[in-house]
Amino acid sequence: MSNPQLSLIHLYKPAESPTGKQPAVFLFHGYGSDEEDLFSFATELPSKLAVISVRAPRPMSPFGNAWYTLNLEAPQGKWSDIEEALESREMIFSFLDEAIEAYALDPENISLLGFSQGAVLAYAVALSRPKKIRNLMALSGYIDLKVVEDGFQEKAIDKLNIYISHGQVDQVIPAEWAQASSDTLKSMGIDHTYEEYPVGHGVSPQNFYSLKEWLERHI
Repeated sequence: MSNPQLSLIHLYKPAESPTGKQPAVFLFHGYGSDEEDLFSFATELPSKLAVISVRAPRPMSPFGNAWYTLNLEAPQGKWSDIEEALESREMIFSFLDEAIEAYALDPENISLLGFSQGAVLAYAVALSRPKKIRNLMALSGYIDLKVVEDGFQEKAIDKLNIYISHGQVDQVIPAEWAQASSDTLKSMGIDHTYEEYPVGHGVSPQNFYSLKEWLERHI
C-alpha cells in the first residue's frame, strides 16, 4: 500500500498495532535498483516501525533507477553528477515531510537506511538535518561532502545515532571510503558503530542481524 499523491514513488508497510504516531524507517536503494529491493527487509525489521521504501527519481535504461548519474567509464574513476545528487537530496527532504503527514508518522522517531548510492543520500540528508533524523544506517556507502549541506559540521548532531557497515572486499565502493567516512564522524566527535564483514558489495546475514539488533536498541 502506498500513497500515489506523494512526490516520490514508494512502498509502505504500516507499523503493527501503533498506539499513536508511528515510528518509521525510510529505505533508499542503490544505483540501478528500485523500491522493491530493500523492501524485502520490511518483514524482518522491528514490527513497531512503519517501513517506507523509496524509488530513486531517475529511471535508467533498460531498467532500474538512480539517485544521480554515474559515469562508470570516466578516465579518472567514477564520476558523480553532483547537481543531480543535490536535487535528489532536496526531493528527499520534501518527501519525508509529506510522508510524515500522510502516514501519521512520529517526527521525533524517523530512521534512514541506505544502501550504496542510497547510503550516500541517507548520509547527506541526516547530516544536513540532524534534528529531524533519529537513526542513520549506511550500508556499503560513504559520505560525499559535496552532497551534504554547507556548514553541517557546525550543526548539533548529538542526538543522531549512526550505524555503518561495509564489505571488506567491496569492489564497487572500496572499504577505505567507508573508513574515511567513519574518520570524518570521529573528527566531529560523533559516536557511531562501524562494522566490516568479509563480503563484497552486499549485506551478509550476519550484517543484517547486527543491523537489526542495533536498530531495535535505538528506536
